[in-house]
Amino acid sequence: MTDNVQAGTVSGHVLQAGAVHGNVYFGSAPQEQVRYRSGAVPVVVEGFQPRAVPSLDALTTGAVVLSGLGGVGKTQLAADYANRMRDVALVGWVTASGRAGVISGLAELGTVVTGHPVEDARPFLDWCSTTDQSWLLVLDDLADPADMVGLWPRIGESGRLVVTTRRNEPSLRAAGRQLVDLGVFTPAESQAYLGEGGSELAELLGHLPLALSQAAAYVAMVPGMTYAKYVEKWRTEALAAMFPTDWTGADGRSDTVATTWSISVAAADQLEPVGAARPMLNAISLLDPNGIPLSVLAAVRLDIDVERALTALRRFSLITADDSPDPVIRAHALVQQATRERLSDFSKLVGPVADAIAESWPDVERDQEFAVMLRANALALAHHCGPLLWSARRHELLFRVAESVGDAGQALAARDLQEEIAGAAAVHLGADHRDTLVARHDLAYWRGQAGDVVGATHAFADLLADTLRVFGPDHRISLSARQNFSQWRGHVGDALGAVAGLLDLLSDLSRLFGPDDPDSLATRHALAYWRGAAGDSVGAVLGYAEVLKDLLRVHGRGHPHTLVTQHNLAHWRGRTGDFAGAVQDLGALLADQIHFLGPDHPSTLTTRHNLARWRGESGDVNGAVRALGDLLGDQLRVLGPDHPRTKDTRALFDRWRQ
Repeated sequence: MTDNVQAGTVSGHVLQAGAVHGNVYFGSAPQEQVRYRSGAVPVVVEGFQPRAVPSLDALTTGAVVLSGLGGVGKTQLAADYANRMRDVALVGWVTASGRAGVISGLAELGTVVTGHPVEDARPFLDWCSTTDQSWLLVLDDLADPADMVGLWPRIGESGRLVVTTRRNEPSLRAAGRQLVDLGVFTPAESQAYLGEGGSELAELLGHLPLALSQAAAYVAMVPGMTYAKYVEKWRTEALAAMFPTDWTGADGRSDTVATTWSISVAAADQLEPVGAARPMLNAISLLDPNGIPLSVLAAVRLDIDVERALTALRRFSLITADDSPDPVIRAHALVQQATRERLSDFSKLVGPVADAIAESWPDVERDQEFAVMLRANALALAHHCGPLLWSARRHELLFRVAESVGDAGQALAARDLQEEIAGAAAVHLGADHRDTLVARHDLAYWRGQAGDVVGATHAFADLLADTLRVFGPDHRISLSARQNFSQWRGHVGDALGAVAGLLDLLSDLSRLFGPDDPDSLATRHALAYWRGAAGDSVGAVLGYAEVLKDLLRVHGRGHPHTLVTQHNLAHWRGRTGDFAGAVQDLGALLADQIHFLGPDHPSTLTTRHNLARWRGESGDVNGAVRALGDLLGDQLRVLGPDHPRTKDTRALFDRWRQ
């Protein structure tokens, strides 16, 4: 059994060799009973109008596809159905606006049902086809049925699938799926929603649910406004050109939603401070409709009062916001598109929005739900603004997204996303641009992490040749490519070749930048690992000890590289049979982690786990059992009973107790 050993860092990525003790990452058994409700299920709006959809109401197993134009309430109907489900083991919600998003969402659900991080959609699809537990999956806003090829789950006897989409195609009826054409409210539903006196307004607006909700909010908020006055005002507005031409209301009008939106936002923009609501809605229109962290919007530099601008938009139902300590802002995709259609030039807005996302991104992604939202918003911005991100180096946000996806355990999704980034970089920047070569570097890395070790090695060899041609042998990009090529030689089985290549690289780095340069220290760290992997465990211990001494001198205690090296030194001490030394090193590391990271940080808990393990190996079984018992209580409190590391601790506790 091994600890989590880090084999060096390259461009922010940590190459992991081995798994945390107890198989945290691989081989964990599925949970006996999954009880999970996705946090992405949208909030059902206040005053939600129930609707009669027999196929959905009667759904106990099988699949229903809700098809209709934007604004008819497909997502809200699916959210209401999902929130009413109390007899299912899992409720999953995946935004299906692109194939990469579907794969990412299904991979996250695969992590839930297997109990360990997974990299693609297959584990969840396999679980759906074999489990006898009841489950519900909602695929929201399916943009193209072709994106689902190979990704449709098998329903079996226990599953329910709900799909919302604007598309209406024969392929959606395949495999027993029921295609429901969801229209607008019936007159009775509109009457129930608007109340007395709203029939003329409902007719005018084509009974479109979103339009009715905005109109009702406007009437309620503006002093002296009535439904009749609203109808007169609506008829005087000439904003048909602002409504998307591919959306047509049930009454044949194509300007219904746009005009209603324009009236609402104009009124919101008149609230104090006057003129703040519209710029904020412009920024929101470029982001993810399923959730925008308030911290992102607060960081957008628009020279407005963000809090009051959001309040104005919320008052007119143009956005919703939850009441959590870290609020999430949501806007209907129809409102966003209507807003974008009004904007003729995104160039002045894309920079502040991209910078706000980048500034909100934490160095350490401790909150995975927050990280998922950041990724979704960055991808939405890229989708809407396209080439505009490839100026002023704001495309680096895309690099951050791919890294985050991979660090979340989704190496295949990271590889696919990085492939798109590398292709776009070549188009917008040129094949020999520095950032294009960096994108190729990251693509090669994630190819390897996704399992294509040979492909990664060849890719790094090609990259090395190009960086030498473009930049010469002494440029940092060329040196980084050499380090990666050497390490991936090790991953394909040539550990001695990796050692030789890293020794040559270290000589050049020391000559060019000195022994204390970060790249020199990272190469020494990687060299220590590959010496151990080549069979020289004692050499690995000596190498890590020397690197640690210099890291303490250069960076001090508490630096991430220092903490990683302390951990790996302890691991290799244990591998040499020096159990007492491993215990001593991990004890010192634990003290530092508690001080710098806090007692509940995942790394701190992992060190406690490994410390107990080496205590047991050294003969202190009673001490190991006591430590694991204490740790198990803290993990249950911090991580919960179904977290893989909690399960590992429980298994090790049972082992040593016996």
